[in-house]
Amino acid sequence: QVQLVESGGGLVQAGGSLRLSCAASGRTFSSYAMGWFRQAPGKEREFVATISWNGGAKYYAGSVKGRFTISRDNTKNTVYLQMNSLKPEDTAVYYCAADRRTGSTGSYYLPDYDYWGQGTQITVSS
Repeated sequence: QVQLVESGGGLVQAGGSLRLSCAASGRTFSSYAMGWFRQAPGKEREFVATISWNGGAKYYAGSVKGRFTISRDNTKNTVYLQMNSLKPEDTAVYYCAADRRTGSTGSYYLPDYDYWGQGTQITVSS
């Protein structure tokens, strides 16, 4: 079992930056691919970014590519999402998730993820 706890959310003006953290419990974190997703009010949860177990592969949604950066520190059991040039349309609850499939390089597909955090709110004002 893996527990995920996000932090770093808040209110920011358009054009600003935030860094989200997701701390994981358990000794198997380093073997899991990780992902960030978000859900805006009235919308479905959508893929934002994913990173392979060793950080060697990273993929982004088109809407955030070039603005967001996913990274991980396996010594700290933590995955990060650096968000720059934030826009009002980035407003959502952001979730981290763990994909325990062996050898996964990451996925944009929600059902591939086994564990989810509780989410952290990001609000971008115009």
